Amino acid sequence: MLKIDSHQHFWKYSAANHIWIDDKMAILKRDFFPKDLEPILLKNNVSACVAVQVDQTEEETLFLLNLAKQHTFIKGIVGWVDFKNAKIEERLSYFKQFQLVKGFRHILQAESDEFLLNPDFLKGISLLEKYDFTYDILIYPHQLNSILSFVKQFPNQRFVLNHLAKPNIKNKEINSWKSGIEKLAKHENIYCKISGLATEANWDSFSADEFSPYLTIVLEQFGADRIMFGSDWPVCLLASSYDNWIHILLEYFKTFSKTEQENIFGRNSIHFYNLEK
Repeated sequence: MLKIDSHQHFWKYSAANHIWIDDKMAILKRDFFPKDLEPILLKNNVSACVAVQVDQTEEETLFLLNLAKQHTFIKGIVGWVDFKNAKIEERLSYFKQFQLVKGFRHILQAESDEFLLNPDFLKGISLLEKYDFTYDILIYPHQLNSILSFVKQFPNQRFVLNHLAKPNIKNKEINSWKSGIEKLAKHENIYCKISGLATEANWDSFSADEFSPYLTIVLEQFGADRIMFGSDWPVCLLASSYDNWIHILLEYFKTFSKTEQENIFGRNSIHFYNLEK
């Protein structure tokens, strides 16, 4: 079966650049490069991946681009630009020359609701469609209502929700999250990555069954044509190995048709990110 990892990261670790990695995350305090991921992908028959930003700098986007040029299994990059920059169109035009740069992300989970309403930020987002770039949405459940108002302003922009908006699986909170997901999924230009869930559960003791209610809701709302597999490697290592996470998802979807499984595990990512271009 075709498998593409739609969400993983690379970095050269430094305490200054990765201040979000605290002492509870000691396992992440090292470099993670393509040479570390490639054997894991091969073991799990994953043929390609999309590298997603973690640093909010253009330098990191160029770093990921350089890695992708050296390792052909990296088929796309989700980078970062300052959307509030007065010269944002110039920056988007610059990155358009690189075929491997497919879209951008800002770490909205760390921002206030006011950030989403900033006129300069909105102007920057409005230019993505012109350059055929995607946008990855990284938020927490309490931000679902705000992001709904945000996406309504861009009905033709390709958006993808990262990590199901990080539902609080550890405390089995589901109702308010479900309500937000139902509203968001009505917009057919929005996809959803089934990634990053293990780290929202109890890192030391979770069972695969804990994810089923959340996966079922996302499947019911987005359908098999608008969800995509992602590992969130190496962040997933805080709670789960790559092998374990993909096994959980393969088990959950094993009764689905071959077409549905291939869409979820690969073809939806190809379509969303234009990975064949």
